[in-house]
Amino acid sequence: MPYDPPPELAGLTLDQVAEQVAQRKLPPVEQWSPEKTGDSAMRIAADGTWFHEGSPIARQAMVRAFAGLLTRDAAGRHWLVTPFEKLAIAVEDAAFIATDVVRRDGGLAFRLNTDDLVIAGPGHRLRAAGPADSPAIYLGVRRGCEARLNRSTWLQLAEIALAEGDGTRVTSGGETFSLMPG
Repeated sequence: MPYDPPPELAGLTLDQVAEQVAQRKLPPVEQWSPEKTGDSAMRIAADGTWFHEGSPIARQAMVRAFAGLLTRDAAGRHWLVTPFEKLAIAVEDAAFIATDVVRRDGGLAFRLNTDDLVIAGPGHRLRAAGPADSPAIYLGVRRGCEARLNRSTWLQLAEIALAEGDGTRVTSGGETFSLMPG
């Protein structure tokens, strides 16, 4: 089945972004409790590149399919979950990379390296980590997984924060998020 990526964020209203998010049909991972566990021999590098047995996964459709099965447990371990097995996957930093952000209608809409769209808010919180002079910003995606904002997206978010205030916080979905590690 051919994959049509969502349109560019710049041309969408927040309602259109929300509609795109709702149209993404994800597997019901939360409903599966496989007894068999193991190791996937997969790794997600800090730059968002997916590897299997040391080789990069070149097909974006495969990465997108695996990403739909990804979850993170309370201990911080990442898993690929199917109805039949739960396989550990090594994640160097965050499972996803946020590659774009726009401010629309009081919300912040992000595009991920998997073409997923996420609107920051109560269910998708932003958090800052690391040193105050060069913080890393993370966005809650789903099932405990996060996206780290890449440099250009972090700079876009900083410009939004400066345009709307003192540059240390942003709001989206009725929530205020600090851009400073705390």
